[in-house]
Amino acid sequence: MLAVIKTGGKQYIVSPGKKIKIEKLEVEEGKEVTFEEVLLVEENDKIEIGDPVIKTAKVKGKVLTQGKGKKVIVFKYKPKKRYKKKRGHRQFFTEVEITEIKK
Repeated sequence: MLAVIKTGGKQYIVSPGKKIKIEKLEVEEGKEVTFEEVLLVEENDKIEIGDPVIKTAKVKGKVLTQGKGKKVIVFKYKPKKRYKKKRGHRQFFTEVEITEIKK
């Protein structure tokens, strides 16, 4: 069984037991989180597609960690103008383990 969920402006293919890193959610570690925006559910080779979401489907998961991703360097440079800017960015994320898909 698998599903496609939408969170943080992105879509993820999930199945029970899978761990995913998503945009930061304001949920404490160890707590349960429910994703209501389910776009697709596949079970026993039967596919149900939402228009745009499936109203009855929910995906439950458990928050494992809250953290920061790897540093990304942003470097702006203009030749012959003595202009350069170096900047770093670390994106916050939430790691979630999918526990259940309800149809």
